[in-house]
Amino acid sequence: MLTDKQRQKLEKILDTVDRPSRYIGGELNAVSRKKQADDMHFAFCFPDTYEVAMSHLGMKILYDILNNQSDTLCERVCMPWSDMAEKLKQEEIPLFSLENKVPLYSFDIVGFTLQYEMSYTNILHMLELGGIEVLNRDRKEDAPIIVAGGPCACNPEPLSEFIDAFSMGDGETAIVEMTECVRRGKKAGKTRKEIIESLSEIEGMYVPSLYNTSYNEDGTIKKFKPIKDNAPYPIKRRIEKNIETLPFPKSVPVPFTQAVHDRIVLEIMRGCTQGCRFCQAGMLYRPVRERSCENLLDLAKCQVASTGYEEISLSSLSTGDYSQLEPLVKGLMDEFEQKRVSVSLPSLRLDSKINNALKETSRVKKSSLTLAPEAGTQRLRDVINKRVTEEDLMRSVSEAFILGYSSVKLYFMIGLPTETYEDLDGIADLAQKVSEEYFRLPKGSRPRGLRITVSTSNFVPKPFTPFQWAAQDSLETLIEKQKYLKQKLIKIKGVQYNWHEAELSLLEACLAKGDRRMTKALYLAFKDGAMLDSWREYFSFERWQKAFENAGIDMPFYANRERDYDEILPWDLLDIGIRKNYLKRENERAKQAIQTQDCRQNCNGCGLQKIPGVCKI
Repeated sequence: MLTDKQRQKLEKILDTVDRPSRYIGGELNAVSRKKQADDMHFAFCFPDTYEVAMSHLGMKILYDILNNQSDTLCERVCMPWSDMAEKLKQEEIPLFSLENKVPLYSFDIVGFTLQYEMSYTNILHMLELGGIEVLNRDRKEDAPIIVAGGPCACNPEPLSEFIDAFSMGDGETAIVEMTECVRRGKKAGKTRKEIIESLSEIEGMYVPSLYNTSYNEDGTIKKFKPIKDNAPYPIKRRIEKNIETLPFPKSVPVPFTQAVHDRIVLEIMRGCTQGCRFCQAGMLYRPVRERSCENLLDLAKCQVASTGYEEISLSSLSTGDYSQLEPLVKGLMDEFEQKRVSVSLPSLRLDSKINNALKETSRVKKSSLTLAPEAGTQRLRDVINKRVTEEDLMRSVSEAFILGYSSVKLYFMIGLPTETYEDLDGIADLAQKVSEEYFRLPKGSRPRGLRITVSTSNFVPKPFTPFQWAAQDSLETLIEKQKYLKQKLIKIKGVQYNWHEAELSLLEACLAKGDRRMTKALYLAFKDGAMLDSWREYFSFERWQKAFENAGIDMPFYANRERDYDEILPWDLLDIGIRKNYLKRENERAKQAIQTQDCRQNCNGCGLQKIPGVCKI
């Protein structure tokens, strides 16, 4: 734990920084016990601010699992805001855990969740602030073992010089096995290097020090080579076959300050069968696995009682595809209507089942309606395999307006493969039609205060998707498209336009598709002060340009180049269960604007059906 002197300094610091509640811990339902002599001490690190971390369901699940092990103690550590980070350096206070104020360097295992590529520099800052060597080759024998998991771990290479071991895929049982492996190694007197290498024996674990990468003259990858005979190759993703039986928290820490998503989150389903060709999560989290309606109702009752939250969000990649959605929503509303606890439905598909569910949720609270057409024209929706139509959209918003909803959020993506300016015009046309649908209702029967928020993100080709070979639009092209669309949308009554910074998307593509050489640019950007890059006020594209230039790395080579099918990709050393031939076939169908049906209707042969007991469709 922090020394008495460090704690006294900390108390003085908290009076001088923004939102001191980010750092004090002691929340309702947080684990309060002290470490026992035989406990494995695990620091769960979220590489973004406290209010973002406390909105993340994965952290709550794994925190609960580890602390329910009799001989493990898990504590939380978040990325401090810039003012706090500077104060910690000035006062020589190491970054510490929320629960017991334990310095990061004192833990047995330090685990990071990788949710977004632009948080990578935060990881390096957290290690440095916590008194841990940033480069894994520099760590001494008593240093914690640094692990990482989460969706971005599907391409671990840009972090391979900093992380000791990566967990690929579902984490509920893997994190327990990982902790036990480290415990056994320490008890057996193994060296730190030996313990790290032994982690590779766990299904889904990748230890980068056990592999070498060589390159061709043109800069593409020549081959991956395991250094030791027993190193697995390829590394297979960990898949939990039945989430119904997996642990799920009945209580979660309730922050003193408002989190980004301040509510109960219930994971109703994992995986998605829609097959959107741009969507990495839709591939990484296959196959579809559901929790039962009865289980979810019990969990909701427990969490409402233990937290006092007044909103329940049903979480999945496509909530409308959950087979028991209507009885679940009705059951939740019957249970909590009198307590004024509302239910929100993110990730909606546009069909009648959703509209019936909206009628139920509106019994307590009418929040904004969020829909994701993704593209402005049917042709482009066919290209990306988004099987929704304009008629679906208009029917959904019309019924929502009749139910009393006045706020509609529409999400689109620009820069998609084959996109034209006609597709951008289609985004504005859809927004115009939604506005007209609202004003078509008689003035006395429509809700007041129309607000249509059109948000566009920039297409980033991601690993393990049919578009992983695609080029991202150039920076100049993305900026031009954003300006064009803005001029179209500002003329429409009730419409507000939000867009994602093109420079940020370019860097995201570089990090998402990078190989081991990307570690140099990442390290140089960190040393030059890059941090909190996902926060607009701290992001400096010029700093990153300088880092790439000094590292001798060309951004367009990674982001703006279409790759050949026979090129070895940085993530080809992993096997997530989805066949590359399936991804190639889907990419070719995209070029012809041919849709692929939902795999619940008929198996499309992605590869998971060949793994015993995994895919039950």
